[in-house]
Amino acid sequence: MDVWRRLLLAVVCGVAVASVYAAQPVLAPMGDSLGVPAGQLGLIVSIGQLGYLVGLVLLVPLGDLVTNRRRLIAGHLVATAAGLLLTSVASTSWLAFAGLALAGMFAVVVQTAVAYAASVSPPVERGRNIGVVTSGVVVGILGARVVTGVFAEQWGWRSVYAALGVLALGLAVLVLRALPSDERSSRPAGYRQVVVAFGALFGERIFLTRGLIAFFLFASFGTLWSGLSLPLTDAPWHFGESQVGMLGVAGLAGSLGAARAGRWADTGRAVPMAGFALALLIVSWAAIAQLPWSLWLLIVGVMVLDFAVQVVHVSNQHLLTSTYMGRASSAIGGYMVFYSLGSALGAAATTSVFTSYGWTGSSILGAGFAVCALVAWVAGRVGSPGAPKAVAGAPKTCGHPGAPAMPPGSGTHRPPAGRPRTAPETGP
Repeated sequence: MDVWRRLLLAVVCGVAVASVYAAQPVLAPMGDSLGVPAGQLGLIVSIGQLGYLVGLVLLVPLGDLVTNRRRLIAGHLVATAAGLLLTSVASTSWLAFAGLALAGMFAVVVQTAVAYAASVSPPVERGRNIGVVTSGVVVGILGARVVTGVFAEQWGWRSVYAALGVLALGLAVLVLRALPSDERSSRPAGYRQVVVAFGALFGERIFLTRGLIAFFLFASFGTLWSGLSLPLTDAPWHFGESQVGMLGVAGLAGSLGAARAGRWADTGRAVPMAGFALALLIVSWAAIAQLPWSLWLLIVGVMVLDFAVQVVHVSNQHLLTSTYMGRASSAIGGYMVFYSLGSALGAAATTSVFTSYGWTGSSILGAGFAVCALVAWVAGRVGSPGAPKAVAGAPKTCGHPGAPAMPPGSGTHRPPAGRPRTAPETGP
């Protein structure tokens, strides 16, 4: 996959997740406009995340059913645009919630894009390609804060959703024109079989370990970014929407600093690097908690937090797509169920905790989630059975979970000439 196609898929991911998280820096004006009480502002973000959860269960398995994911990506983008445009013209809270839920449901195009990138990548480049495409997720979440703040101050919060809707429609056209087809020779018998196999993933140790890590990882992430605008718009800072949004630049710097996470995964270091990053995540909250007294410490903490989140997220997805090559869409979709639930928990809990206990309470909450993620990682390492068992319905691999699927009648897999062999992953 060339650099332009990787970047196109990264932009697709960025716009999709921005549709779910664009409300974070403008919760107050959105709530005032739509009549949402202050104590329930977290619902504006959570509704989109719950729609995302529904899409993960019902729509993502389609990626393992259709023979051409490119058209599926374009279709999801069109549906996401419809939800965004509905939100931009909503006059009541329930209509806005419907639009946010629709946009969130089809924002699962992210998982289809990641599975597409994995399917068209040779094994020695899979981690790098997934890392670039996945970077669009974090960039979209944080970049949305910067753009949303500027748009909201100049033209109001509705302009943000209108612009994202138009952009999603344009990307749908580009995807159909620029991406090659990933036609596959075989596919599962039907949608029901794919959904049943999707549910079976939740009984796999390696899958559950990565899922629990993602749940607590993004609960911690959501605690920060869904609640950060509340103390910044209050005393002593009294920031406007654009100033709040600029904090996303610090997050972008942190996440882009983890650009090599995919390459680390390609060299067999996904698991240890994830553990190191989770330790950094815990430390970052000590700096973030200083927000009432120091913006500089907040910025440092935000950069470290987003670096850690990106490293763990890329490492998890690399390990899962390597293990479940024949069912990459379902594996990534199932993993993101944990992500969605964790993000929704963090978004809803942080506003409630902040109302009662201030930013110190929110910081303790975020750090607690980070500790739980590290505990899940350690638990996965203790008593690890080694390579996971083969998954029903997945193609046979060449001896280890990081190896590519073997076509019928092929012999032992050999890496392309001039390419280094990659060390197999062990453990969860």
